[in-house]
Parts: sequence; structure tokens; C-alpha cells
Amino acid sequence: MQLRITHETCYDYVPPVDIAQHVAYLQPLNTANQKLLSHSLNVTPAPAQQVATLDVYGNMRQFFSLQTAHTRLLVTARSLVSTRVVPMPESVVSWEQVRERFRYCANKPFDAAAEFIFPSVYAPRHPDFAAYARLSFAPGVALLAAARDLMQRIHRDFTYESQSTQVNTPALEALAQRKGVCQDFAHIMIACLRSYGLPARYVSGYLLTQPAPGQERLVGSDASHAWVSVYLPDLPEMADTTGACTSTRWCDFDPTNDRDGWGTPGEDYVTLALGRDYADVSPIRGVIHGGTNHQLTVGVTVEPYEENAWTSTAPSQGQDQSQSQSSLQSQSQSQSMGAIL
Repeated sequence: MQLRITHETCYDYVPPVDIAQHVAYLQPLNTANQKLLSHSLNVTPAPAQQVATLDVYGNMRQFFSLQTAHTRLLVTARSLVSTRVVPMPESVVSWEQVRERFRYCANKPFDAAAEFIFPSVYAPRHPDFAAYARLSFAPGVALLAAARDLMQRIHRDFTYESQSTQVNTPALEALAQRKGVCQDFAHIMIACLRSYGLPARYVSGYLLTQPAPGQERLVGSDASHAWVSVYLPDLPEMADTTGACTSTRWCDFDPTNDRDGWGTPGEDYVTLALGRDYADVSPIRGVIHGGTNHQLTVGVTVEPYEENAWTSTAPSQGQDQSQSQSSLQSQSQSQSMGAIL
């Protein structure tokens, strides 16, 4: 499946912002399940500096700075991605075996997945997470089955409710109130898995949503999405879409929609970035001088572009950056998640 994504973020400031520095995670990854065919990031007003680098987790991190006063910041990311689903191989490793694999032992070989067993800002350690997860982790159960059961229980027990939480709502609060949005469900599942010593990471991205029968697809009406990736050490490795060998020992679980799969929950998903939690991969964050009051508007559109494009187009590893200029820039910090389901 080929998907075209437009992610537009607009800040309106009062008073003007004098100078600003921002970091954006808006370029989809090349993985074993998706090819990035094209990408552009347009910033208005034109940045004085704009640089793209890889972060420690292999995400494309785009930095830009603004040195002139402005009352509006408009950031538009456009991406074209080809996706596919790879059949899930058999995984029988028990959750206890995976937990033991990551227990500290002097001189034990390092496994990079160990970075994802520790508590983080949005997925802290608390006995309530272990208590909720306990029903899914009976002795000897395969980790794949336990994670799937946990996902299904979150999907069943929690109510999806827009505006019920904020970006900084603690996962423990969302666990107690049994409602939230996709970011909350992902953080809860991650915290539950880590409470049992199991590697779990946060995935930001997009999901193709279909309009109601007889309705047109509305531009800007979609949103960013988030789900969970769990490490299964008995799964094989294979090359990503650039031909490089990549670890595919991760299975993705979406508790919001009760879907899972090897490397992706489905071909209608687009993986944007991977991290310990939302704090690592928020779509846009920054530091500004000025702009004491601001209004944020986010519009995301995900739409089918062309079927059967997996082998028809070579991947693009670079990015096409064009910037248009506008005029229009106190001590505060600004962070945008985009609209997250």
C-alpha cells in the first residue's frame, strides 16, 4: 500500500517570538515493512539554520532555528511511504526466558534492547502496572501470547475518549481512570511490560482512517497515532528496505485498535519514530524567546496514493527541504505533540 501523509503544525504567538530553536520528528523511517519514497519539510518563516541528523535510535531528527521576530510558525511535512505486511514467524520464547535474558550479569553480552527495560518519563515503575498486567503473565506463557493478551485487555477495559487526557497526563492517572487516548494506552502497556523486566518501546506514526460511507475524506481531519513494540529474541533478522540488515525481533501491538503484527500492526500503519516513550519522539518541540501566549493548530491527512507500490519505486534516504519566507519571533518553552489519537 502506498500512503501520502501531510502533517501541518501552526503556532500563532502573542506577543511575537524573537528567536526560537525547534526539533522535529516528522520523517518516516525505512524499515523491513515500509519504504520512504519521498519527504519534504517546509518551515515558514525560513529558518536561519536547518539540519537533519540521526538520533541514537535511528530516527531522523530535524533541527531548525529562527533568528527573526515572528507571530506565526508554520511547519508542513509531506511524506510518501510504501508499506507491506510480513507474515509473523513462530515465537515460543516464554516471558520468563526474556526477563532472564535481561537480568544484569557481569560479562554478559550486551543486547541493545536492554535500553527499553528501564522506567522512563512517561512510563514509570509502579506496582499498579504490575498488578494490572498480572493476569496476562501466567507461568510459562509465551511472551507473544502474553503481550497479545495484555493488548486485548487494555483495548477491552479502557475507553477511548478524546480530550480526556493531556500530553503530560501521567500513565498512572490514565490507568486509574480507565480512559484516555492512544498515547496513554501505549504508555500503560509499556509500563506494564517493563514492570516484568521486558523490553518495550514507544512507536509514533500514523494510521489510515476511512471516512464514513458516503462521506468524502476530510483534509486535515486525521491525527498522529502511537502504539507499542515488544522484543521477541527468538524472531529472525532481515534486511530493511535499503538493503541493510536490521533487527526485526520486534512485534508491534496497538491496544487502541486491538491489532498486532511483525514490525507493524498492518499495512495501513506508517512508522514515524521509535523511542522509550513520547518524550523521545514528540513530533515538534522547542525553546522560544517571546510568544508568552500561543495557539496551536494541527492538521494531519493520511490518504491512499497508489496500490502495489512496494517494488515499483526505489527508497529515498535523503529529504527534499524547501523553505518559504515570511516575516513575523520572550522566556518560554513550547512543545507540540501534533494531534494524537
